Amino acid sequence: MTGDRYARQAILPQIGAEGQARLAAAHAVVVGCGALGSYQLQILARAGIGRVTVVDRDFVERSNLQRQILFTDADAEASIPKAMAAERALRAINPEIDVRGMVDDLNAGNAEALLAGADVVCDGTDNFEARYLINDWTARESVPWVYGGVIGVSGLVMPILPGETACLRCVFEEAPAPGALPTCETAGVLGAAVAVVAGLQVAETLKILVGAREAVTRALMTYDAWDTEWRRVATGGPRDDCPVCSGRDFAYLDGRLGSRAARLCGRNAIQLLPRSSEPPSLATIAERLGPEWRVTRNEFMLSARRRGAPEGGRPGTGADITVNVFRDGRAIVDGTDDEAEARSLYARVIGI
Repeated sequence: MTGDRYARQAILPQIGAEGQARLAAAHAVVVGCGALGSYQLQILARAGIGRVTVVDRDFVERSNLQRQILFTDADAEASIPKAMAAERALRAINPEIDVRGMVDDLNAGNAEALLAGADVVCDGTDNFEARYLINDWTARESVPWVYGGVIGVSGLVMPILPGETACLRCVFEEAPAPGALPTCETAGVLGAAVAVVAGLQVAETLKILVGAREAVTRALMTYDAWDTEWRRVATGGPRDDCPVCSGRDFAYLDGRLGSRAARLCGRNAIQLLPRSSEPPSLATIAERLGPEWRVTRNEFMLSARRRGAPEGGRPGTGADITVNVFRDGRAIVDGTDDEAEARSLYARVIGI
């Protein structure tokens, strides 16, 4: 099966024929198929990972195309779900591997089904709630995962080996307060920074899959593409007081932490109730949202609607949808009854 396709990779002493065979037998789950996810998926497919599962709740938009390299203008025009567009693209890139696209929102209710059988989980998500959920599941199942993120011109990567390294909650014990961090929607993102961070994520993933755990980086790595600066912060092993590593308390996986969603009766809307003690700053959110959003605000709530969205927009495109954020952090996403779409838009506006 190796043949000419993987010849330049299999000849590497770090991979070899045995390592290539391990890759062919491996199952990687990539959660999130945005900028980082699409880069990771293409490299993983070309590397010959035998089974790849793509989990994503969103659809392709034209603003994705600057950095989400698996998608085309035709995908955006047709508003194709990212997971399905990725599956099609990856099959064309490497027909030798098994690719499965899952159009779904990773949550406590479906994490078991979506992540089952993974040898490694790769982070392409855009919010801490999903990452904490991945962290819980991988810790419980002793499955490695590689955390990553990019905002603006900077990014970070941290491989996590349950029982050996610090987990996400060892390093970031609590999720940032709603609205505290910028998002790609509010701060932008440099495609070149995405490429570097995603490449580093895949390098760590390949080390894990070929069995070179001793080579996996035991640090939080940060990168600034504009100033060309790298930093490594040692993370050490699992913390004795970590609720996940030591306490075996999987609160996100059990559904005790994280947001809750409910469809509003008689109304085409989803209400999201974050379990957070710190409400978002409406003023900060309003300042950060870019010119493509039409924002109105009073002392009680903020409403954000995409500029140029036609009235009665095409279903499934995010058109004619308004994200209403209240002072207590509660949100009502008007114009959809799709929970995954509501969560996606909420994450873009709020940044969690």
